[in-house]
Amino acid sequence: MSVDSGEIIFPHGRQKEEKLFCDDLPSTAQPRMGRILVTGASGYIGGRLVPELLARGYQVRAMVRASSPEYETRWPQAEIVVADSLEPSDLKRALQGIHTAYYLIHSLLLGPEEFSAADIQAAVNFRVAAGRAGLKRIIYLGGLGDTLGPLSEHLRSRIRVAEELARGTVPVTVLRAAIIIGSGSASYEIIQDLVKKLWLIFIPYWARNKCQPIAVRDVIKYLVGVLETPTTVGKHFDIGGDDILNYEEMMRIVAELLQKKRFFLHVPTTNIRFFAYIGSLFTPVPAPITRCLMEGLASEVVCQDHAIKSLLSFEPLTYRQAIVKAMSREEQDRVSTRWSDAYPPAHELALKLHELDSPAKYTTTYWLSTKKQSSALFRSICKVGGREGWFQNNWMWRLRGKVDRILLGVGAARGRKSFSSLAINDVIDFWRVEDLQIDRKLLLRAEMKLPGKAWLEFTIKPQGTGNVLATTAYYHTSSILGRVYWYLFLPFHSIIFKNLIEQIEKRS
Repeated sequence: MSVDSGEIIFPHGRQKEEKLFCDDLPSTAQPRMGRILVTGASGYIGGRLVPELLARGYQVRAMVRASSPEYETRWPQAEIVVADSLEPSDLKRALQGIHTAYYLIHSLLLGPEEFSAADIQAAVNFRVAAGRAGLKRIIYLGGLGDTLGPLSEHLRSRIRVAEELARGTVPVTVLRAAIIIGSGSASYEIIQDLVKKLWLIFIPYWARNKCQPIAVRDVIKYLVGVLETPTTVGKHFDIGGDDILNYEEMMRIVAELLQKKRFFLHVPTTNIRFFAYIGSLFTPVPAPITRCLMEGLASEVVCQDHAIKSLLSFEPLTYRQAIVKAMSREEQDRVSTRWSDAYPPAHELALKLHELDSPAKYTTTYWLSTKKQSSALFRSICKVGGREGWFQNNWMWRLRGKVDRILLGVGAARGRKSFSSLAINDVIDFWRVEDLQIDRKLLLRAEMKLPGKAWLEFTIKPQGTGNVLATTAYYHTSSILGRVYWYLFLPFHSIIFKNLIEQIEKRS
């Protein structure tokens, strides 16, 4: 087992050296241009862009919502700045001394009713702050769609953000993409899980519209490429893969690759909200994200302009190649970023256990003494959830996850980004890692729907020639419903947690 600050990596985990997407990019790196800001650095695209820029010699400032030791571990060469795009004073500090800023901020995860207003306000704040800071350039990743035709609220919002940014004095380069396919992307996981879990797949008429998906590695190439190509300053470009497909065709290709025989039934139903909700019950992706992505399918999203290919002449992956690459990275346990890194919204700002004004009102602890070494015990602790499940009484954990998903929560289907490593802020089913101290403690914060706040802590403490392995459930609430919830589930704790630590000790 190898360790780093705030991360544990199990034997045989992530041994292969990461191959950078931009190694064969035809443009030339220009690290002397000045400091580059990547907003949304903790998100799916930003988290993959930062290491590519660092590898090409750029000075990178990564903008995140909240501080975490995880970021220093992931990008030791980058400068980390904590800032909120809705706070102008934060942006002033983040943009100081910046040459070019990547604008990768969006509020999609808030759901269709809320993201538009938040998106526009963030863009206004950024435009004003960028102008005052004297930036030379902004690069924005937006959504692809025919502006003359009907568009979903999500795509309209992305277009309005581009227009808002362009109203300032700083020239803006806009890249417009349809759905992004890659390991850890929401679109990929929705398609893959529907094909894996359903033998009969319903196809509404809007899912037969044409779409031009693009591989995440090609998105990163274009983002880096336009930075290094001066003639792209102030221009708009459509980016896409080699294939134009509809939703049904995309799923048929995945079914073929998975060697699954699936039946597709065309239905007249048009209610996207209903399809998104049902789809979310069978995939790891919650309904708010699923709905926004499905609404995008109601419009044809195909590249109308191909000028980018004459400026950056590399061959993008086909849809089939992108799917194979994504499956391969999953199989090798090399998923570097995932949609769940940024869901639920503002999870980085959630109240931490040590930030409570007073100790959690309700706690329950189960423990056992063991002769096992602390490293072996901790390694076993860090394998809970995801593929391994919770070692025993898995049906109870799954049932709780299903109930949460029905209530439009995150559910347990989110699983884990990696089965061989764990770091602060990683997701484990409906939990998120809040603290990780090698061979000593793992603290998980609940992200399911609850009438209160909950944590689950695993600790290892020396005792004589052995150790004490313990798990403690913390629950904090001020409501009557919250208290009823605690006492209603308290009898199950002895079954779940006692068996859990016994299995952890046994498997270590």
